[in-house]
Amino acid sequence: MTTRLTADEANTFLAAAFPNSGNRSEVVLMEEGRAKMRLVADETHLRPGGYISGPTQMSLVDSVAYMAVMTLTGHEPMTVTSNLSINFLRPCIGDVVVAEARVMKIGQALAVMDVDVRIEGAEKPSSHAVVTYALPRKPEAAR
Repeated sequence: MTTRLTADEANTFLAAAFPNSGNRSEVVLMEEGRAKMRLVADETHLRPGGYISGPTQMSLVDSVAYMAVMTLTGHEPMTVTSNLSINFLRPCIGDVVVAEARVMKIGQALAVMDVDVRIEGAEKPSSHAVVTYALPRKPEAAR
């Protein structure tokens, strides 16, 4: 049986795995097939005009997709990004950015997630992404 991570365990894992990232994001939800993260933006996340930068949004998308996979696989650090496609739909201007990922499909080798990014409290997403993760191969005996 796979042990799934709670939001607190996910935050502890991310802090230990990426100690020098300076990331101010936190996992706020871990449900089966779904994860949500929140980022309090500062000047390092902004473009001129107060826009949350594309790289900041992409990093948050990648992180929340990683967490969504772990809601189904459990603690599996060697799950890696295989593809990330993002569409920037409208300006992302605000202090707190929220990304929510939903697992659309998970198989033996790949998992595909749908991710929306929005300013906290906004109805419409600022960006939308589809992320594919490669899952580590299981030994034949474990299958």
